[in-house]
Amino acid sequence: MPTRPSRRLETFPNPSPGRDYWIRHECPEFTALCPVTGQPDFGTIVVLYVPHRRCVELKSLKLYLWAFRDEGHFFEQVTNQILDDLVRAVKPRRMTVQGRFNVRGGIATQVVARYAGSARKSR
Repeated sequence: MPTRPSRRLETFPNPSPGRDYWIRHECPEFTALCPVTGQPDFGTIVVLYVPHRRCVELKSLKLYLWAFRDEGHFFEQVTNQILDDLVRAVKPRRMTVQGRFNVRGGIATQVVARYAGSARKSR
């Protein structure tokens, strides 16, 4: 796998597709640029999901998040984009993406985006 930013999310088969269980990934080094000022924004992205048939591979998740580093994004937009891209790649039963962004201009921001797929899909 390359060690440069990539928008490609790799997956692998869920080892326990018959069971509902939660996976939590915390990525405390998320960076992007403010689309208004061009200055860097920093935050933590938390991905919490119940997998169905696929799980996200961690190195690809790291490289995917790294791809935002030199791009301008509003907090709300980037959190929802991450959720949409992960849902498309993994097709989970349920997923929440939480963006916890560092203080900027005296304001800390947290954005929570949720996907409420069916609780149990056919195997």
